[in-house]
Formats: sequence, C-alpha cells, structure tokens
Amino acid sequence: MIELKNLTKHFDNFTAVDHLNLTVKTGEFFGLLGPNGAGKTTTISMISTVLLPTEGEILVDGKRLDRKASEQKRKLSVITQEYSMRQDMNMDEVMEYQGRLYFMPRKVIRQKTEELLEFAGLLEYRRRTIRHLSGGMKRKLMICRALMIDPEILLLDEPTAGMDALSRRQMWNLLRKLNGKNMTIILTTHYMEEAQALCDRVALINRGRLQKLDTPDNLITELGAFAVDETSENSLVSRYFHDREEAIQYLSQAGNQAALRATTLEDVFVECAGRKLI
Repeated sequence: MIELKNLTKHFDNFTAVDHLNLTVKTGEFFGLLGPNGAGKTTTISMISTVLLPTEGEILVDGKRLDRKASEQKRKLSVITQEYSMRQDMNMDEVMEYQGRLYFMPRKVIRQKTEELLEFAGLLEYRRRTIRHLSGGMKRKLMICRALMIDPEILLLDEPTAGMDALSRRQMWNLLRKLNGKNMTIILTTHYMEEAQALCDRVALINRGRLQKLDTPDNLITELGAFAVDETSENSLVSRYFHDREEAIQYLSQAGNQAALRATTLEDVFVECAGRKLI
C-alpha cells in the first residue's frame, strides 16, 4: 500500500503539488489524471524519489520512503515519458545492462530476459537495435527493463504517449496481465479512454490539489450516465442525464444535429476541467 500524506512540492514560488493526500491499495490499478501542469509527473517523481518532497511524506507498506530506504525503493520501478535507452544497444544488451546495475547473476539476467521479452511479445526482435524499433516496441521494452528487478509497484508516466491505436491496445493488454499478477500500478495519462478501461480508481488533480477521487463508473454515474450532444456551426454542447428516458425526451425536442450516447470518463474530465479545475 502507498500512502501520500500532505505531499507538497515547491519550486521557488511555484507550488506544483499542494498537500496531496492519497492511498493506493496493494494490487490496485490507480490513475492520476489532470490537465497539463496539474502536478501528475511531479507526484510520480516524488514517489520514485527522483524529487524530494518539500513537505509531507510517502509511506510504502507503512514505512517512510526516501532515497536512503533501499528496501522500499527496491519495490518500485518507474517508466518515464522519455525514451531512456542507448540507441546502439539491442534488446538483450539493454536488459543485461539493467541486470548488472542491480548486481544480478548473469544466469538470472539471461533467464529473466528470455521470460520478459516473451511475455511482452518481443522475443523475435531481440537482436534489433533500439534505433530500429517502433515506438510501441520501445515502450514495451521499457516495461520489460522495469520488471527486471521484480518490483511490486510500477509507476507509469504517460506510457502510451505517441503510440498508434493498435500499439496502445497491445500495451493495455500487457498492463492488464501485470495487474492480474497483483502488481500495484500507478498511471498518469491524457487518454481518458485508457484510464476508464484500465483503472480501478482515478484521482482528478489540478494545481497540485485533489479534486475528485473515485472509480471511473462512479464518476460517470455522478455526472449522468447518458449524454446528448448538440452540434451547431460553432460549438458542441453536451448535456448529461441520470435517466435514459429523460435523455430521450430531451433528444426528441432537440434539433437534427443531436445524438444520444453513453457518458465517458472523458466527459467527466472535460466538465471538471472546464468548470472546476481551471
């Protein structure tokens, strides 16, 4: 379990994270959502100990996490937005380098490399250098590298950024498999359909502060499970209804450029961002 208690980060006169309180359960797939500059990446950076909090603390299984807490840090692996692998290495070399950083025996490195590349569907591409891999393959390899040390917690900062639709769905399946093994995953993403499909709970934050925290289904239900979109020459306006019959009645009175659909987590995000977060 991960607990953030009054977690705060100042950069000079700017507050990136402002007394954030969250609890992520063991084995949970948890989403951190918010507009650009909301404090998501800063929060991930503090959990990974890349940044130190200005105030507050992070507890992992009840023990304080900091840069000296090697036992707690060993439970974490982080995957950043940026590719951080040498372009002239192939997959085997990337995995071996990671294993050596943690003083793993060569036999164990070879065994885990085989297992992880097969798990991610990368085994047949193991001899390709990084510069010749697709963006999706690079992201998958970064996950394999992060799993080399058998972490209990995986921190993912925009893991599917720049991926095409097929690669993104393949990544979702990979992450579901990991979470199915009781791995705790914390995800930041701008793809709301991704958070809705994967996350058990999501936190909506802005300006470093927690705005909403619940399951995607509960947040959608709170807004209204049925949406009517009205399109005009200059705008698209969505109205939300808790009752389907009420939505249909409204639709029947609307113009020709109106349509009924199911509400999504993206609607929740847009409503919050438009009316509350910004």
